[in-house]
Amino acid sequence: MVYKKYFDFVKNRKYFYIASLAIVVIGLIVLLISGMNYGVDFKAGTSLDISVGQAVDQAKAEKVFKDAGVEPAISTVGGDKGDRISVRFNEILPDDTVKKIKDGFIAAYGDKVSQEVNTVTPDMAVEQRNKAAIAIGIASLAICLYVTIRFEWRFAVASIIAILHDAFMVIAFFSIFRLEVNLPFMAAILTTIGYSINDKIVIFDRVRENLRFAKIKSSEDVANLLNDSIWQTMSRNINTVVTVLIAAICLFVFGSPAIKLFALAKIIGLTSGAYSSLCIAGPLWYYFKQKSVSSKKKVAA
Repeated sequence: MVYKKYFDFVKNRKYFYIASLAIVVIGLIVLLISGMNYGVDFKAGTSLDISVGQAVDQAKAEKVFKDAGVEPAISTVGGDKGDRISVRFNEILPDDTVKKIKDGFIAAYGDKVSQEVNTVTPDMAVEQRNKAAIAIGIASLAICLYVTIRFEWRFAVASIIAILHDAFMVIAFFSIFRLEVNLPFMAAILTTIGYSINDKIVIFDRVRENLRFAKIKSSEDVANLLNDSIWQTMSRNINTVVTVLIAAICLFVFGSPAIKLFALAKIIGLTSGAYSSLCIAGPLWYYFKQKSVSSKKKVAA
């Protein structure tokens, strides 16, 4: 077939497995040693979003917090004119401290200062972490059930392993580089799962269609069929992923600081999803399928 002259995903599957396994192991080690860098959404603390009506002077802002007797764990300046400052504290600030901070900014910038306060208690933090984990688990199980009903168990198992791989790639990246994990991050994980399964469904749909007319007698036949199916859907998958990646990159480059980590998680998830669709999910299906072909040959013999 014409597609045989292109890259053989099945033949090189061991290299993909080794690369993915290396990242997973590194991510697991970092997770076990350091855990995730939870933001205020998943860790008790207080966050303040302050608008001052003019460009924020970092030195002035630091002095206000110092005079109030607190030190932010994270501080970012944003807004169209750099007139907003978002700060996160690892402890729950008393009301009088919050008032001191606002009064300090009013003294420094005038009466146009406005302040939004968000406080997360330890119980709320644990509850939100648990609910986020449950949401990811339910989404993964629902996708597995959908693929099982639409295709067969081999496609389902390959898909669920691949989308869990994609989700963990994002988690590992954020854990290794100590990036903040918050509710938008969890939203990025869920959308990553959705986009990831979409690419895999396209490839597996073509595999199923090609299976109807193929005469599978050996593992080599299975490998050729899978490679052909991948290359037949390659342009469609590239166009889809690149289109969404452009939007995510624009959000990361031009978006506000509050959305940058969400956009970064999306970029990592989309890239991993495109990679796993070609290099993980397909070869895993090949592994299960060629086992069944080998079993049938033994029975026939």
